[in-house]
Amino acid sequence: MWFYIFFLLPLLAIAYIGWHVWCLLPVAWFLKVLVILLMVGAVLLLFANFSRSTDRMSMPLAVATYEIGTSSIIVLLYLFMLFLMLDIGRLLRLVPRSVLYQNWWTAGVILVCMFAIFLYGNLHYRYKYVEPLQLNTQKPLSHPVKIVMMSDLHIGYHNRRAELHRWVDMVNGEEPDLILIAGDIIDNSMRPLYEERMHEEFLRLKAPVYACIGNHECFRSEDEARDFFKKSGFRLLQDSCAIFGDLCIIGRDDRSHPYRASLETLMKKADRRKYCILLDHQPHHLEEAEQQHVDFQFSGHTHHGQVWPISWITEHVYECAFGKHQRGDTYYYISSGIGIWGGKFRIGTRSEYVVATLSN
Repeated sequence: MWFYIFFLLPLLAIAYIGWHVWCLLPVAWFLKVLVILLMVGAVLLLFANFSRSTDRMSMPLAVATYEIGTSSIIVLLYLFMLFLMLDIGRLLRLVPRSVLYQNWWTAGVILVCMFAIFLYGNLHYRYKYVEPLQLNTQKPLSHPVKIVMMSDLHIGYHNRRAELHRWVDMVNGEEPDLILIAGDIIDNSMRPLYEERMHEEFLRLKAPVYACIGNHECFRSEDEARDFFKKSGFRLLQDSCAIFGDLCIIGRDDRSHPYRASLETLMKKADRRKYCILLDHQPHHLEEAEQQHVDFQFSGHTHHGQVWPISWITEHVYECAFGKHQRGDTYYYISSGIGIWGGKFRIGTRSEYVVATLSN
């Protein structure tokens, strides 16, 4: 059901926006048709990404298809909201009818506003926030530990090797003792990872890397994903635990796998005498970590909605959709992610990584 709704909504939005474009532009009918067809074509490129036909295209064409298709859905959202506000204004007699009919001034203002919004959104996405986090423990700790935590890299057709290179330099610049990644390292396709040999960038990281998988790793062959992580030098924790000095790191399988182990089962393998960090990509059922006396949980997945007002929806879906959180003696951080799915826009949200210091 949700699959059909996801594809139906853009089509309804195109019909609504297309009607307004037809009424607004004071040009010949065939030029109006051309504009609407270009809009429809951009959205159809989104479906090409889901069908994975991009893997059969040349790399430049595949990148363009991905960027245009996934960006179009966000542009549609903002055009829909803008025309909806104008229509409400008309109903309330605050906006005259002439504003929305055969009006170059309105068309020009809308074009400038959309350009400004998405230029800001793109620049804001490219800037990576560093979230400092102080963690304290009464458990034995021989020395303070500096940990860089990331989630939702979504490397692939849009976050390519040059961008990953920049991120690796940023992480190395923090001089961490440990790096933790909470899933969705891969976007949708393994092809750009292999062709650009992206694993070589991860090998430049100067600290041990522990990671759990996310739902996007499950979209492709998990064997391919595991092979890539192995080449990248990651220690993949999939319903398993690892000891790093005075820390016990627990990595859960993704929630999309119905057969993943319960957290209660996993914690039986953990060394509870050490500071326990749980990596769980999707931040559902946060009470489980509290019940199992996990010291700290790091998750991602939500992207904090990527753009407003989707961020409002995630805040209603999740107990905590972004930022610091606490339940009893268990602390959480839900990251909005260093990367992004789809169009490279952050509006009302941010791209980030966390630099945590654990000490007594």
